[in-house]
Amino acid sequence: MSIDPREKVVLFIDGANLYATSKAIGIDIDYRRLLAEFQSKSYVLRAHYYTALLEDQEYSSIRPLIDWLDYNGYTVRTKPAKEFTDASGRRKIKGNMDIELCVDALEMSAHYDHMVLFSGDGDFTALVAALQRRGKRVTVVSTLSTPTPMISDELRRQADFFLDVAELAKTVGRTPSPDRYAPAASTETN
Repeated sequence: MSIDPREKVVLFIDGANLYATSKAIGIDIDYRRLLAEFQSKSYVLRAHYYTALLEDQEYSSIRPLIDWLDYNGYTVRTKPAKEFTDASGRRKIKGNMDIELCVDALEMSAHYDHMVLFSGDGDFTALVAALQRRGKRVTVVSTLSTPTPMISDELRRQADFFLDVAELAKTVGRTPSPDRYAPAASTETN
């Protein structure tokens, strides 16, 4: 991990993207160990987790995770996911938190030195470039170890550092449990 221990670090986690990435490599993320791992190497100002939720469901499988994160050192941002039927008649769920993550990252940028972005979504390339113009260092966390990379090439090239979830999983991963904490909404990964 290329983080200077003197840096003030902020973690920004695209929940749906990290879930899809960890599922693709066959692990679950232990969020307690994830936070501890970064705290042991730097001064973590904040850890943000973003996800969309289906509000009309009586029970959401991600709700226990959201509640746990909220009580254990993470700032959780959610919004209602939208359900619709596409042109082919298939039921789709859309819940994208990219704008909220970008606004928060830019608004907070005066207070941190290094952003760690847990997403491979190429839409974040412009955010990374904007932060770099402000003198910030950016690490992107995703994976190249799946048959189809979970990170866009543009985002990986723009980032100062790339950390593969498969490598990080050696310290913060655990054996997956069946569909535990599956996010309600899917987002594009590239």
